[in-house]
Amino acid sequence: MSLFLHENAALPGLRAAGSARPHREAEPRAGSSVGCGNSVGLGFPRLSPCCRERVRAGRPSSSPPPPRGRALARRTMEAARRRLQAGGGASARLSAVWLLLLAVAAAAGGEAAEAARQRGDEQCHYYAGGHVYPGEAARVPVTDHSLHLSQAKISKPAPYWEGTAVINGEFKELKLTDYEGKYLVFFFYPLDFTFVCPTEIIAFSDRIEEFRAINTEVVACSVDSKFTHLAWINTPRKQGGLGPMKIPLLSDLTHQISKDYGVYLEDQGHALRGLFIVDDKRILRQITMNDLPVGRSVDETLRLVQAFQYTDKHGEVCPAGWKPGSETIKPEEAMRVWWPREEL
Repeated sequence: MSLFLHENAALPGLRAAGSARPHREAEPRAGSSVGCGNSVGLGFPRLSPCCRERVRAGRPSSSPPPPRGRALARRTMEAARRRLQAGGGASARLSAVWLLLLAVAAAAGGEAAEAARQRGDEQCHYYAGGHVYPGEAARVPVTDHSLHLSQAKISKPAPYWEGTAVINGEFKELKLTDYEGKYLVFFFYPLDFTFVCPTEIIAFSDRIEEFRAINTEVVACSVDSKFTHLAWINTPRKQGGLGPMKIPLLSDLTHQISKDYGVYLEDQGHALRGLFIVDDKRILRQITMNDLPVGRSVDETLRLVQAFQYTDKHGEVCPAGWKPGSETIKPEEAMRVWWPREEL
């Protein structure tokens, strides 16, 4: 499926998300912004401290530092050689030893400086997944992400939520308890009017009947308002919109749902690509969380729901890659075969 680009986001100089490249100063264009819809501007790149020092020194980030350690070591060793050749007794030999020790220390210092420079160069590259928008928006290192402590825990009741959703083109109140007695695939995406998000939402919507055939519903959620959801749905797919949807789009304008499920990026103001499978008893059975550049698989989500439902019904366990019709494992029989009791 092709990626959708909103016409207002097609700015010159944008690159595809996921490219790692050195920091550059981005010149703000008059009247331009990154993103579209009601999304806030995500700003321009900021130089890291190491890059700022290189800019002040007039040296690009990729240029090697002056080889001070290696040059000093060579000069010191040459001086020691000359001292030994000149003779002079014990004092000359002692001086030569001291010079050799200085040469070793200088060489070690040079290696340490080189290692520090390489680490600095690594820090001067963008982290590919820092933003939902590609191109000139600043990439944020993964260590800078600030996530809320999740209330969502496997095998525990899923955190309760309620809010306004767009369902069949209308605003309706929706809550978690509406899905009791059914499995629920509840997934978060970063923002409306973006790039990877429509491919995921449309893929789940187009295949919703496969989920409903196994008593499962799908709900998508983001921090956008219900009005932005509706505007995105009313925008044709050829123009970066969603078109008519068969699944609800829930609004989490207060960010509380995203925080409860541990997907909200405090420093970014939107959620990661979290996906949660809740069973028919409201117990959370599965959690996946993707960084921003990579979308999720409908096939894998459907397979996981089928696997959990099979284990619920038959009490057997599913091996890696299990699909309906494949062999399962009965723990009692496996224990007898793999670890038979020794006869005394």
